Amino acid sequence: MRVRVTTHGIGYVALLPLTLWLNAACVRQPAPVTPETSPPPPASTSTTPPPAATPPPPAPPPVVPTELSPDDEFASRSLEEINRESPLEPAYFLLDSAELDERARRVLEANAELLQRYPTWVVTIEGHCDERGTPEYNLGLGERRALAAQQYFIELGFDAARLRTVSYGKEFPFDPGHDDAAWATNRRAHFVITSK
Repeated sequence: MRVRVTTHGIGYVALLPLTLWLNAACVRQPAPVTPETSPPPPASTSTTPPPAATPPPPAPPPVVPTELSPDDEFASRSLEEINRESPLEPAYFLLDSAELDERARRVLEANAELLQRYPTWVVTIEGHCDERGTPEYNLGLGERRALAAQQYFIELGFDAARLRTVSYGKEFPFDPGHDDAAWATNRRAHFVITSK
């Protein structure tokens, strides 16, 4: 018996894997799928202003100078005459204290009203103490008293350039006595007009 071998079948069998490989290579791979995201929100046509900052506390009202008339009571007087009459009242302090109490604040407010009428006046605030205590202690306490009065004037709206301070401690008492009444009179902030 004779077996006939054809090359045609072998070729087909040999080409089959190559054909399958080419078909697999030519098949299109699907594009990678990206997850769907939501579109960005549309641009706002109106802008919302940022929250307002806390406003600073209101400034004290400015001191408004008033025009002096020629017949003003202090217009023609010298500084010595004005200070001799002492139009500015002293503010008194408690023992060993530089704190302004309610009575002292009222005195300073009344003095401020007078000073508003004379915007060119410069005032020296003298700090005084009674005779008790060392000179060094009393000079320090007198300085604190003068500075407390100056600070209150500034809080009332006065320019610090119009206010000077000095401490005399116990050197210049109002009352030379040696009792509680004299000591209470000597613990003070005294006001002297040094320029007009």
